[in-house]
Amino acid sequence: MFSFLSQVHLPDIKSREWLRYIGPGILVTVGFIDPGNWAANMAAGSDYGYTLLWMVTLATIMLIFLQHNVAHLGIVTGYCLSEAATLFLPPRLSRFILLSALGAATATALAEILGMAIALKLLLNLPLAIGSVIAAITSGLLLWSSSYRRLERWIIGFVSLIGLSFLYELTLVNIDWVQAAAGWVTPQVPDGSLIIIMSVLGAVVMPHNLFLHSEIIQSRQWNLEEEAVIKKQLNYEFLDTLFSMLIGWAINSAMILIAAVTFFKHQIHVETLEQAGDMLTPLLGSTASVVFAFALLFAGVSSTSTAGMAAGSIFAGMFREPYNIKDLHTRLGVIVTYTAAVLFIFLISDPFKGLVLSQMLLSIQLPLTIFLQIYLTSSTKVMGKFANSKLHNIVLLTIGIIVSLLNIWLFIDQLSG
Repeated sequence: MFSFLSQVHLPDIKSREWLRYIGPGILVTVGFIDPGNWAANMAAGSDYGYTLLWMVTLATIMLIFLQHNVAHLGIVTGYCLSEAATLFLPPRLSRFILLSALGAATATALAEILGMAIALKLLLNLPLAIGSVIAAITSGLLLWSSSYRRLERWIIGFVSLIGLSFLYELTLVNIDWVQAAAGWVTPQVPDGSLIIIMSVLGAVVMPHNLFLHSEIIQSRQWNLEEEAVIKKQLNYEFLDTLFSMLIGWAINSAMILIAAVTFFKHQIHVETLEQAGDMLTPLLGSTASVVFAFALLFAGVSSTSTAGMAAGSIFAGMFREPYNIKDLHTRLGVIVTYTAAVLFIFLISDPFKGLVLSQMLLSIQLPLTIFLQIYLTSSTKVMGKFANSKLHNIVLLTIGIIVSLLNIWLFIDQLSG
């Protein structure tokens, strides 16, 4: 890992210039601090204590490499991942991969819209079906009216509120830090935990976020600059990715830690997302459920917007177009994804289980997206002199193989079960 990172020439941080480039990574980070992610983390912490923290660590390391790599595609070529797939892959293959990615974006939107609906039920006692429709329409209107930069500022604010709440609460509860440290670095797969492990993986390394990051980066059109400027942006992008993904690691870890103390320690099995309000009780007392509902609503609003942006980017890319909410293809991608997500919500009988399974579905599609980006970023036809080195490809292929093997293990486990 360190030899890989040593190839990145970090800019002079003292200049603080890199702070101007913080944003795309944070926009991606919110994608894996969403209601579906909350459910996966709650299930991991409440059922297995500190044992599954290692998957947050592994998934975050994978995510840093993958996000950094896919951002290179956007910076160097000016294409998002979907556009590049359409341009450089055989039509049938690219459509198959991109349609599966659109399905992953729909699974993500399902979790996020459902989370918003649960929040509206807690706050206003609205039925989940009505809340889901309101959530989808609200998110669509936010996308229609906001530019990237405006969305970035709002989302950074939402992530800050949510993250600080969980991180601060770590100082108020009795964490066994020795067990936690072991959990972060010791892979363990307790009986019956594989679905939760894959849900945590899918909730962190989300396929649609890889498409989203490449879209946000390419929208800045750095590929039109001279080579020295492109190299500079590649370096600053790495800092943005590293900084943002580490924030995500900390917040996701905090959720599992607090769930372990709140539920696992007392042998309480979590069956509803509403129970997450209990996690904030040490910090907020009797107001915990209300604050949790608002936090869940904010997380849902911000993450549903990013899922919609990813879906619009994927669908528009199939027509060789970048994301543009005023364009028909982008709008169709957003509308189809939100509509399908709401229709699936109508069919869900167990919302919490639906949230966990939606995250597991993301891990199933993930290998397709990983191998797609490896193919594109290792091609000199696509990337020119900025194509992946052999070391980059070894690291990325290792990640793709690990994710694929975990999916095969899950498949075998489900058949044998």
